[in-house]
Amino acid sequence: MAGFSQIRLDISDFPTRHPYGLALWQNHIERILAGWVGDLAVPIYRGCEVASFAQDLTGVDVKLTDGRFLRAEYLVGCDGGRSAVRKAAGIEFPGWDPTMSYLIAEAEMAFEPGSSPEWGIRHDALGVHSLSRLNDEGPIRVMVTEEKIGPNSEATLDDLSEALITVYGTDYGIHSPVWISRSTDMARQAASYRDRRVLLAGDAAHVHHPIGGQGLNTGVQDAVNLGWKLAQVVHRTSPDSLLDTYHAERHPIAARVLRNTLAQIALLRHPTDDRTKALRDTMSELLSMAEPRKRFAAMMSGLDIHYDLGEGHPLLGRRMPDLDLVTAHGPLRVFTLLHDARPVLLNLGEPDCIDVAPWADRVSSVDAKYVGGWDLPVIGAIAAPVAVLIRPDGYVAWVGDHAQLGLPDALTSWFGPPNATSRLARLGQGNCPPQPSAAAGTVADNEGASDCFGAFTQVSQTAAGGVVGEALSVVDDVDAQFV
Repeated sequence: MAGFSQIRLDISDFPTRHPYGLALWQNHIERILAGWVGDLAVPIYRGCEVASFAQDLTGVDVKLTDGRFLRAEYLVGCDGGRSAVRKAAGIEFPGWDPTMSYLIAEAEMAFEPGSSPEWGIRHDALGVHSLSRLNDEGPIRVMVTEEKIGPNSEATLDDLSEALITVYGTDYGIHSPVWISRSTDMARQAASYRDRRVLLAGDAAHVHHPIGGQGLNTGVQDAVNLGWKLAQVVHRTSPDSLLDTYHAERHPIAARVLRNTLAQIALLRHPTDDRTKALRDTMSELLSMAEPRKRFAAMMSGLDIHYDLGEGHPLLGRRMPDLDLVTAHGPLRVFTLLHDARPVLLNLGEPDCIDVAPWADRVSSVDAKYVGGWDLPVIGAIAAPVAVLIRPDGYVAWVGDHAQLGLPDALTSWFGPPNATSRLARLGQGNCPPQPSAAAGTVADNEGASDCFGAFTQVSQTAAGGVVGEALSVVDDVDAQFV
């Protein structure tokens, strides 16, 4: 299931390996991702806070609050909605001020036996509230809308107690919070994701109400999109201008998230009002129809992301399906090919007919067969391509055939110029049967699945290999810095 303003959207018929929504509590997500980064041996400086920074033509000097200095070629602010990096860079953060706030928490409650809380979701004039518990014992998960917009500061246990009393008439003896977080319906987006050598990702670049569960996907896809590009630039594989494509690709995605979030909140703002109920009933009826359901579900799940790369095959600029391939070495999934954080030229036609030797040091070439149908979310059935060039983030950068029209340009644009020691003239030659010409093109954007997050972290680690400070990421949520 996906959802729009708490209206369920069935995605069980979507052409994806995982046609469902998966909800995990944030502490589990942080543990999983932190463990992944730990496995990659990425240096982490915990307990650090940026006091200031200054950038010049060759890098960024970062001053920490403990008096130390770090030097990096690039600085990435991933330090949340109140991003100090964004503010210091002077990047504007336009949008909409909050009109409501609510608290989310995990805590213990000391209610009397036989007088358990009002479990489940509750709608009233204030908004939406929820109390839940996974087991008969353990902490209570709380979500409660505040009567007035809360202050722009860290939420406290007193704030939570007051909000519960307002809604339920009691705070159920709440105590020992594991964590408390305050959220609002504020919606803002950085005017630019880049200021020379300073970049923004995640909540530092965009904030919105979490309705619909798009925030994590959007932020992680920012990181996946930026990671491999940053790696190529610091390795001098690609020019600095490659980083401009990060804003060009990701800014429109978050802008759309902000717009649909504003619409979702409008449907929840007065849940007991008859007018709002009528509007929700109308939207529910509309989204039960096949075509609107598919379009909205694909948007909410991020499966419809498409970058305008010009005319060409429908795959161009879209997420590559995770197909079950047959290779000379046995069966293989497409996404498995991305685990090495390298671009992949996937040849589904005659073997050995596409030569990417001038880029062999950075692009993997795989001959494979696929006998199934080709379907994309919303679009439906598409013509089977002969060959595709897949970026490390899982999006298709070129679609063509053995004529390889446009392939050298796509390879150069996204993965740097050809290796001077290779013979570029070899490209397009070989003993292949004639193929009808197919449309060629260039790039796409990111994957968003955990497979590609691994690709991002691995690329970033490779980028920093042996040279501390090539790229510095300031992270707020896990109170750490990645170098």
